[in-house]
Amino acid sequence: MANDWSTFGADLHLELRGTRLRAGLMDALREAVRSGRLEDGTRLPSSRSLAADLGMARNTVADAYAELVAEGWLTARQGSGTRVARRAAPRTPTPSTPATPFTPSPPSAGTGRARPGAPVHNLQSGSPDLASFPRAEWLKAYRRALTDAPHEAFGYGDPRGRHELRTALAEYLARARGVHARPERIVICAGFVHGLTLIGEVLRARGVRDVAVESYGLWLHDGLLRRAGLGTPALSFDERGTRTDELSGLDGCGAVLMTAAHQYPLGGALPPDRRAAVVDWARASGGFVLEDDYDGEFRYDRQPVGALQGLDPERVVYFGTASKSLAPGLRLAWMVLPQGLAEEVAAAKGAADWSSSAPDQLAFAEFLRSGAYDRHVRAMRLRYRRRRDQLVAAVAEHSPETRVSGIAAGLHAVLALPPGTEQATLRAAAWRGLAVQGVNRFRRPTVPPTLDGLVVGYATPPDSGWQGALQALCGVLPQGDLTTG
Repeated sequence: MANDWSTFGADLHLELRGTRLRAGLMDALREAVRSGRLEDGTRLPSSRSLAADLGMARNTVADAYAELVAEGWLTARQGSGTRVARRAAPRTPTPSTPATPFTPSPPSAGTGRARPGAPVHNLQSGSPDLASFPRAEWLKAYRRALTDAPHEAFGYGDPRGRHELRTALAEYLARARGVHARPERIVICAGFVHGLTLIGEVLRARGVRDVAVESYGLWLHDGLLRRAGLGTPALSFDERGTRTDELSGLDGCGAVLMTAAHQYPLGGALPPDRRAAVVDWARASGGFVLEDDYDGEFRYDRQPVGALQGLDPERVVYFGTASKSLAPGLRLAWMVLPQGLAEEVAAAKGAADWSSSAPDQLAFAEFLRSGAYDRHVRAMRLRYRRRRDQLVAAVAEHSPETRVSGIAAGLHAVLALPPGTEQATLRAAAWRGLAVQGVNRFRRPTVPPTLDGLVVGYATPPDSGWQGALQALCGVLPQGDLTTG
């Protein structure tokens, strides 16, 4: 028989005053669940009953219940009432390095057999805060774009994309990222993956044998290049970033794929001497730098780092996308190409533009021209900076030995872990219903494991789940002195 609040005899001893009634109620309920005073499955009183008991408005209680349901502390089903969420009992993870006295702290014990909990909190990297998409401003831009659109805009169109968008992008990229672009050198595509697929096809047709990649990055990109028939040798990584000096020793390498402005996922900008070195290599060898301007618009504690493309527009292929600044569902991205590649990439894309909706391209062009895009990026930069600062503060409080890096820009941070503990920490996170990625998930197969850590995406959770996600994260981080053996 399921527990009920009244039969369980839970007494929260709430003393709630002033304007923070809902926050106080939520904190009290979280603590009751965390401490075990409210067992899994306990049925809570109705919002009407609890409001009467506590002498507060029913809406205050209802709102607190709803937010705790969103955070994963409670569940609510019609006919079953509001109950404490069931949490699986974890197995205690054991680090593979015995000398490191680190055990991720377990979540609150539940009932029944131990099994991983379903993901409740998402701290995976690679996605913006989708709830912050500027719907009203986008709708205005869409209406204006449709009103002014010529009839031919609803045809198949130029494979390079709408001229209106390419013109607006050329102006924006020159101003915001230091990119030398002309509309005829820009090709619109349906995301970075689409653009990389086209470039891979063109490079292979040109006789390129290998495209060098960074030691850490998305396996998907590596796989796309290999499916195009290209080898993907990995460049070494040290405390200053990718070792661009190794390019000169790679015979048959005709291009290199890099995230120079904010390396994904380890963070950090490529130092000036290495930026110059990779461009010098491209000039001397006739190769190309494929620049993924990942997170280039989101920087916090440093001056903007301009795009590599500005150093040599004829040797650098620049990739940009609206997936992080607006939303990946728009499927809007762009390539700024050297003159020698622009026509070949347009031909590879096809005789007609099948990738991105023409009305969406026109709307984005209007969004850029009106200044709405700049305003949105500035607002999101402030929002993500607050999230980042809260993450850093929470880690410093709960696990002061944990080093946080890669935080000067972007939408994620890297939390260093003691050697050999990454998999144990990920298992502990899974028991808590926390979706987070390990650094080694991004390591190329040919690169030896030298780092352990978590890649924490702080942009993804909605506001209602942010604090719960932070609490779950802090619960699996190392506690105590890591230097003793």
